[in-house]
This record gives sequence, C-alpha cells and structure tokens, in this order.
Amino acid sequence: MKSGRARRTAVSIAVAAALTGVAACSSAGGSGGTGGSGREDRAGARAATGVSPIAELRSAQKSTDDADSARVRSTTTMGSLLSMTTDGSLAWDHGMSGTVTITCTGGSTAELMRKLGTTSMEARYLPDAYYARMSDTFAAQTGGRHWIRYGYGDLASVAGGSGALLKDQMQNTTPDKSVQMLLASGDVRKVGEETVDGQSTTHYAGTVDVAGLAGLAGRSSGLTAGRLAALKTQLTEAGVTTETVDIWVNGQDLLVKKTEKAATANGTMTQTAHYSDYGVKVSARVPPAGDTADFRNLLKAQGATGLTS
Repeated sequence: MKSGRARRTAVSIAVAAALTGVAACSSAGGSGGTGGSGREDRAGARAATGVSPIAELRSAQKSTDDADSARVRSTTTMGSLLSMTTDGSLAWDHGMSGTVTITCTGGSTAELMRKLGTTSMEARYLPDAYYARMSDTFAAQTGGRHWIRYGYGDLASVAGGSGALLKDQMQNTTPDKSVQMLLASGDVRKVGEETVDGQSTTHYAGTVDVAGLAGLAGRSSGLTAGRLAALKTQLTEAGVTTETVDIWVNGQDLLVKKTEKAATANGTMTQTAHYSDYGVKVSARVPPAGDTADFRNLLKAQGATGLTS
C-alpha cells in the first residue's frame, strides 16, 4: 500500500462500529406493534399503584431484553474524531447480529473515508466478527478486496486497552445495559411524561459516577460485581469519569429513545438513538472470502504495533 491511510481508516471504522453497537445494544427500544390502549392501560396501572422508578426500569430492562430485535437509527459525535449516523436492524437473542448503514458526517474519520472514495458503508455484525464494506478506492489498496473483517479476538489485541473495549462493545453488549447502567448509578430520576416518536413515554434520567460503579453490585442494577468492575474498567480506559443517561420508555415497557453524554479521551461523546419495529426479522451474511481483507493482516501489512502474537 502507498501509505498507512487504509490502516488508519480500518481502525477508525472499528471505533465507528463499536459505537453503533453501543447505540443498538446498550439500550434497544421501539414502538412495538400493538394499539394505544394497551400502552395507556399499563401506564395508568403504574400511576394507580405508585410503582417506583426502580421497579419500572427493571421491567423495561426485562421487556427490552426479551424483544430480541429492533430497527435502530442513531446519531453519534465524539470530539473531533467522528460524527456519524446509523440506520438498520439488529438482533441480540444470540449475541449481536444484523446489518446497518453507517454514514460518517464529520470529524477525522469522515475525512479519511472521503479520501478513500465514500463516507458511507454497509456494516454486518455476526457472532464471531464484524464486517465493513468499503469503497473501490479502498479496495485498490487491499488487493481488490472491498470488505474488512474484524475478528473480535483480534480487536482485543489492539494496543492501549482500546481494543478490549471495542471487542466488548461489539460482541458482548446486550440491549438492556443502558437501563442497567442507569439503575447502577443510584441516581434514577423520573423526569415526567413526554411524547416521543408519536408515543406516550416516561422519561428517566441519571448520572453515572464511574468511580463508584464497582461498589453497586447486587443493588438495584442487578449487575454482578464482576460485570460492574469490567464496566468500570472499560469506561475508565476510555477516559470517562461521569456519564449522563436519559431513556424514554413506552407503555409496553420498551425503550423508544435514549441519549448518552460523556467526556472521553477523544473528546465529548454524545449519542441519541431511536428504536422501532420490535421483532423485525434480521439477517446478516458473511461476505465472499475472496472480497474480504482481514483487519489483523491489514495492520501487519502496514507495520502496525500493539498486536499480540
């Protein structure tokens, strides 16, 4: 290859893919397909019985996890690194799988992709790896191969601990984790009733103190000490000390929208995601081997450091 541009792009796309995973699976939610009366009845029952915000969020956590799939659209910014949108469908019943379109709209990642002929790509999530479809210009630098394969184990080998964070976000994040994080914060507040995407929802908010996460095991979050310690490590490695989380839950106990904001090592990260069409059929196929370059091999070809042997 003529330069390290393809390698830098490959790493940047891994970051974008991980952030898509965060949008889709840290708190999936949606409109559902039932009529308004069921939503209103459940919302009315909550008000009549005086159910606590903690109990409501636990119910939302379970309902969302049980939903198995949804359509997802999101916007994300992270400092000067990237701004992007995503649109597609994802499932989480047996690990994350599905297909989305990622469009980089700003930041250094968009500049790299623009130089390689496109700012939009198809992304496929499968149980063992994530695949990104690149441009013809990129393929000219990779032996004619348009797809990059990111094996989750290979991502964990990237230097500086960032790879382990990417691996966990793309492979192990489940759809109820933002709800769990909000429950773990010890700072759950019911903001009020709001209309979002044409639905009556309840808005909850809180601030997660990363330093205190490990001491919250077994409390309202339902997270184990090990999972909370791992979450704390991941956020700390990303430079996050506090994170604000807002979620909107409809009358079916499903998430309709979520926002997250945190200061990270790469600048302020903000993300807004909307969810709909629960139970949608999701498919993702492995691209042709002859049209696929491996992320690990790209790094080796470019003389990248920080990979374990």
